[in-house]
Amino acid sequence: MFGDIQKITKSNLLKGIPWRFGVNWPGKRCEAKTRKGTPCQRPAKLPVGRCRLHGGASTGPRTEDGLKRLAASKTKHGRFTKLEREKAKVRAEQGRIIRRELKELETWFIDNGHLKKNWRKDWH
Repeated sequence: MFGDIQKITKSNLLKGIPWRFGVNWPGKRCEAKTRKGTPCQRPAKLPVGRCRLHGGASTGPRTEDGLKRLAASKTKHGRFTKLEREKAKVRAEQGRIIRRELKELETWFIDNGHLKKNWRKDWH
């Protein structure tokens, strides 16, 4: 049953076995010009009427309004917005300041004899 069907390969094309998107193919063609200057014979798959080689991928929105629409459509939550990242940076800096002050207090208490040097081990 399948013995008479030949696999289409590049070597078969050179032998004269027709390509599946040959001259008589009824579908929509790519409409682009090849490097030779002849029309591309590949089937048009993209909405722009081009094949995957000549379609030209979108470069994304360029206008301010388009960029805002894209950002709004891609935002799932507000955790990583610029405002939230700035707030997180401020909180992190406050935490560093507090830890630095606590370290200074600990050093002062140890130096003045209010705490033992290994007070953390004794505390647990």
